[in-house]
Amino acid sequence: MTSNDLVWAAKWPNVPACYGWLSLDQRGDWRLQGERVTHRGLIAFMNRQYSSDESGRWFVQNGPQRVYVDLAATPWVFRRDGEALLAHTGQPAGELRHIYLDEAGRFLLATSLGLGLLDDRDLPGVIDECRDDTGQAASPAQWMSLFEGQDVRIFWRGLRIEPFAAVDRDQYGNFVAQPRAAPDEG
Repeated sequence: MTSNDLVWAAKWPNVPACYGWLSLDQRGDWRLQGERVTHRGLIAFMNRQYSSDESGRWFVQNGPQRVYVDLAATPWVFRRDGEALLAHTGQPAGELRHIYLDEAGRFLLATSLGLGLLDDRDLPGVIDECRDDTGQAASPAQWMSLFEGQDVRIFWRGLRIEPFAAVDRDQYGNFVAQPRAAPDEG
């Protein structure tokens, strides 16, 4: 518990956590009860206050209250900014470590910030930049083979794209997509 947490706890003891109201969609947009949040100040606040607890539940800290976030895919959604990758919060993604293709055809990027979904609006440009092991543009047949789990080598930024099943879930996939109160939290 930080000193700031202690101040809040002293002023407002027993503030219950909130579940099921706030979500993060596949494009990195915040949603309150399903409605997209468009107020820039509120978005900036949520981006600054976004964090996770020790059990992998992501939340926005709102004063003394934790508002837990339902995740449509992953805790982070990455967008391209030139050659850089930025999280939906505006934070740099950091070092790109692994690239995965999931069963829905989405790119999941394991970075030093964490596991995140590539915004689908950036997908066409990324696919155009992907190469096979001969340096040629990856063909539709190669993509289909990779998607089907066959041993096909397709690369982006020098990293091989792997099926999501290869994810070391303890390292990158440790998050709760739909957090709910634990029995001892009331």
